[in-house]
Amino acid sequence: MTSAPAPAERAADLRRRIEDANRRYHELDAPDITDAEYDALVRELEALEAAHPELVAADSPTRRVGAVPTGRFAPVVHAVPMLSLGNAFEDGEVADFVRRIRERLDREDLVFSAEPKLDGLAISLRYQDGAFVQGATRGDGATGEDVTANLRTISVIPQQLHGSGWPKVLEVRGEVYMARADFERWNEQARLLGGKVLANPRNGAAGSLRQIDPKLTAQRPLSFYAYGVGLVEGGVLPGTHSATLAKLREWGFPVSDLDAVVHGVDGLLGYYRGIGEARDGLPFDIDGVVYKLDDYAGQREMGFVSRAPRWALAHKFPAQEQTTVVESIEVNVGRTGAVTPWALMQPVQVGGVTVTRATLHNADHVARLDVRNGDTVIVRRAGDVIPEVVQVVADRRPPDAAPWTMPTTCPVCGSEVVREEGAAAWRCSGELSCPAQLVQSLFHFASRRAMDIDGLGERYIESLAEFGYLRDVSDLYRLTLDDLLEMKRRADERDDTTPETVKAGKVATKWAENLLEAIDRSRGTTLARFLNALGIQHVGESTAKALAQWFGDLDLVRRLPWPLFKRVPDIGGEVARAIGHFLDQPGNQQVIDRLLERGVRIDDGHPPDPRLGEGLDLATLLVDLEIPKVTPVRAAQLGAAFADAQALLDAPVHNLVTAGLPAETASALAAWLEIDANADLLLRSARAQERLRGMLPARAEQAAGPLEGKTVVLTGTLESMGRDQAKERLEALGAKAAGSVSKKTSFVVAGAEAGSKLTKAEELGVEVWDEVRLLAFLKQHE
Repeated sequence: MTSAPAPAERAADLRRRIEDANRRYHELDAPDITDAEYDALVRELEALEAAHPELVAADSPTRRVGAVPTGRFAPVVHAVPMLSLGNAFEDGEVADFVRRIRERLDREDLVFSAEPKLDGLAISLRYQDGAFVQGATRGDGATGEDVTANLRTISVIPQQLHGSGWPKVLEVRGEVYMARADFERWNEQARLLGGKVLANPRNGAAGSLRQIDPKLTAQRPLSFYAYGVGLVEGGVLPGTHSATLAKLREWGFPVSDLDAVVHGVDGLLGYYRGIGEARDGLPFDIDGVVYKLDDYAGQREMGFVSRAPRWALAHKFPAQEQTTVVESIEVNVGRTGAVTPWALMQPVQVGGVTVTRATLHNADHVARLDVRNGDTVIVRRAGDVIPEVVQVVADRRPPDAAPWTMPTTCPVCGSEVVREEGAAAWRCSGELSCPAQLVQSLFHFASRRAMDIDGLGERYIESLAEFGYLRDVSDLYRLTLDDLLEMKRRADERDDTTPETVKAGKVATKWAENLLEAIDRSRGTTLARFLNALGIQHVGESTAKALAQWFGDLDLVRRLPWPLFKRVPDIGGEVARAIGHFLDQPGNQQVIDRLLERGVRIDDGHPPDPRLGEGLDLATLLVDLEIPKVTPVRAAQLGAAFADAQALLDAPVHNLVTAGLPAETASALAAWLEIDANADLLLRSARAQERLRGMLPARAEQAAGPLEGKTVVLTGTLESMGRDQAKERLEALGAKAAGSVSKKTSFVVAGAEAGSKLTKAEELGVEVWDEVRLLAFLKQHE
C-alpha cells in the first residue's frame, strides 16, 4: 500500500500544480483544469499551510493574486492593488463571514451589497478629467498589463464620462465578459468555417483582450460590467458601495441590474438562492455571487488579510465545468437523419447535476478537439444547455488511445452514413427505413404535396409510431379501424385526456373512418408525388417532377445508378448522389416494395423522354462519373477509342495514352478504375444506359406539349381550382412553373386579389391570363 506523501512534499506538489494552472490560465489562455479543480487545490494548500506554518513561503500561490505579467504588454502598477476574494462553498462559511464582521465592528444589523460574480476577466480603467486614458488587467494584483487599445474596441466602455462631478482621477474596476448568445454564435460560425472554437465564454473574453492586434479583439463580441473603484483623487464618492455603483451608472458605465442591498446572513443566502434559480436564464455566465460590506467606513475598519479583504466574500455555485473520463464515443441519429457524436463519460457532478453524456457537435469538432476513448476531458454544462466536451487534457491521455472516426453505417438501421461535400453534418441515407427517422418520414410522406393524406397530423403520427402500429411508411396501408381506435385510447390514457364519451364506452369513430378513407385515396398517385413523398435528401417537389417527367417510370428510376440522374436538367452531382445513396440502401428499396404490395400505384407512368437518347454514350457517361482529370475533351477521346465500358476497363495504361490521353490523365483514370466500387459503378451505369435506350420511344410517339419551353407564374385565388392543381395541369402541358415574374416569364395567370406579381408583370409587359382564359386553354388542349 502506497503511503501518503509527507506534508512538505505534498505542499511542493500542490504549489507546482497551482503555478502551472495559473500560467496556463493567465498567460496561455489555455487552462487544462476546471475552476472547481483549481479551487480544490488552493483550499488543500491553504489547509496544509495552516496546519504546518513552517511550510508557508513568501512566494506561495496562496499569498498571491493571479499571475505575474507575461511581458507581451507594457506593465501597469496598480495604485490600489486588485485583490482576490476569499471563497465560500457552504452556508456555514457565509455565516462565519458575517459573524466575524459583526464581532469586529460590534454591529448587529449589517448591510451588504450583493452582486453576481461574472465569469470573465477583471480589469481596471483609469480616467483623468473624465477621459479614458489607460486600461489594465489584474495580473498578479500589484502589476497588470496595459491593454488600453484592446479595451477601446469594447463599445460599452465609455471613452468620456457622462454628466459631471466625477473625480479628477478615477479608477473603475469591472469585468470583461462574453455573453452566452455571442459565445454560441461565435463558436457556431467557427465550426462552420473550421476556425478556433472557444472553450468557454471566460476564455473567450480573456483570450480576446490579450490579442496583440486590437483589430482581432474588435472582432470578438465582448461586454463589460463595472463593479467597483480603485484609486480616487480630486473628488469624493458616496459613502457606500451601492451608492457608488449608482453614481458609476450615471457616468455612463454599465452596472448589473442584479445588484442588490441586503441585510444579514438571511439576506445574503436569500440573494444567493434567488440568483441561483435565475442563473440558467441569465445572458452571461456567473460562477457565484459576491458579498461586500456596503459602507466604506466599515470596510476600512475590517481591513485585509493576506491577498483578500476581510469585508468581502465570493459565494461559489456548483461548478459548471468538471473533469471526467470518456468511456466511449457513440453516435445518435436524429429525426432528420443527422448523425451526431456524443461522449459517454464517467459520472460527474456539473452545475449540481450528475452528467454521464455530453455532445461533441459533429465529426469536425471531434477532430479539432482530438477526443478519444479513454481521454480525460473538461465537460461544461451551462443552464439547460446540453453538456458539451470543451477540452481534452492531453497530458492524461492513455498511450493506446486511437483517433475516433465516424462509423460508415447507421447504428439504427445499417444504412450508409454519408457526408455531403463541404458540409459539417453526416447523415443516415436510410431515410425511409430508419426507425430513428420514422416520425419525420411519416410526416413528410403524408404531407399535402406528397401523398396528401388528409387528417394524418403529427400528433397521430407520433402516437402511431410510439405504440408500434407503424414501423415504416408502408404500414399506413395496413392500418385498421381497431388499430386507430386503440391508438387513440392509449394516447388519451397516457395524456390523461380521455373524453367522457370514451370513458362511458361510446367511442366516436368518424375521425378514424375519415382517416382510413384518406389513406385509401392516396393509394393512387402520380410519380412526382410518390418520389417527393420518399423524403430523399435534396429531392423536393420541383426535382421530383423533373425526375417523373424525364424518366416516367418508377421501376426505371429506382434501378438507375446515380450518374444517370445528371441527365435531367438542373440536377447536378450533389443531388444525383443523394438520390443514388437513397436508392442504394436495401432498406429503402424494401419499403418501396411493401408500398407497391399494399396497393400504392403510379397512375401517370409513361415512357422516358426521347431527349434522353442524346447522351447515352460512353463519353457522356465518363463525364457524369466525375472521374479526376477526365474532362469532356478527354472523355470524347476515350469514347472514340473504346467500344464500350468493359473494353475501357480491360485496357492497360499504355492503351489509354495511345487513345490520346496525357500520361498524367491516363494514370489518374487507371487508378480510379482499379477501385472495385468505381469499376462496378461504371459497368452498372453502362448497362443502365442500354436498358434506358431500349425503353425510349421514337420522337414522333411523344409530341411536345403546347406549353413546352414556356415559363408560367400563378398569382391570386382561382375559383374553379387550387393554384397547385392549376400548376400541375399546366406542367402536364409542358410549362415550367416559376415563383417570381421576370422578363423570361411567358405569361402570368392572375386570379382574384392578385398582388405584386401582377403589378410586376404589367410593368414588364408580360402577358396576363385571367381564369376564364386559363380554363378555355385547358379545355382545348387536355
